[in-house]
Amino acid sequence: MADLYRFITTDGLCSVTAIDSTDIVAEAEKIHKTSAVITAGLGRLLTAASMMGIALKGEDNTLTIRVRGDGEAECLIACADPQGNVKGYPGNPVVELPLNNKGKLDVGGAVGKGTLSVSKDLGLKEPYNGTIELVSGEIAEDIAAYYAISEQIPTVCALGVLVNPDLTVNCAGGYIIQLLPAAGEDTIDKLEESIKGLPSVTRMLSMGMKAPDIAKKAMHLFELELLDESHPIYKCDCSVEKVERALLGMGKEDLLKLADEQPDTVADCHFCNKKYHFSSDDLRKLAKR
Repeated sequence: MADLYRFITTDGLCSVTAIDSTDIVAEAEKIHKTSAVITAGLGRLLTAASMMGIALKGEDNTLTIRVRGDGEAECLIACADPQGNVKGYPGNPVVELPLNNKGKLDVGGAVGKGTLSVSKDLGLKEPYNGTIELVSGEIAEDIAAYYAISEQIPTVCALGVLVNPDLTVNCAGGYIIQLLPAAGEDTIDKLEESIKGLPSVTRMLSMGMKAPDIAKKAMHLFELELLDESHPIYKCDCSVEKVERALLGMGKEDLLKLADEQPDTVADCHFCNKKYHFSSDDLRKLAKR
């Protein structure tokens, strides 16, 4: 389980969400068997999605973030629910690149130039969609830019994933700080001063700091009030029924053609790699529907 905490400043001018997402990112790495740079990129996106999903209001609301670029990673996708539970997958799970000029995993190089899109299903007739050009492909800067451009919310976002030499996940986490409507220039100046010189997320986690500690350190010039805490997980909600609905979308003729071509059809879930088997008779029954 991850540890996710949300705070508001006692003056009501800023909110901060912080998460230790190590278990979530470790589960994603196990499922998708990603290379180090893809673990870092997908892990950052899952971490951001969890913090963004927890802000959803309705029980059935969902949020999906898609990063598409011209790099070898092709795309990164993360989905979240209102409890902060997430699932995701990479377009290409194995990308090998040299470290960037800062000696870090080159997530931006793996992603390349492209777009970040956020889709929120809020139970309305149409989902809310917002798309921006990628700022760096490093994910955190792109999330901050999305909020500033698409939702007009000044935002600070920091994300980090530390990968071990054996490709397992050492630690992962992040924080999102947002200015609330009444905040003025003095609050902005105070926030900038508060986060100046702050260690990286992975550095703070490696030092033994927990999610609330990270939030309080980032906002040390403010007084914080805890809003809530939660413990999201990597959670895929795939099922036979959902796969059947997807197959029904193929149409009667294509289902019958598939049934005639092979005795067994396997459908894979992108998010958890679970396999669903359908015999020719199963497909014919679906075709009748």
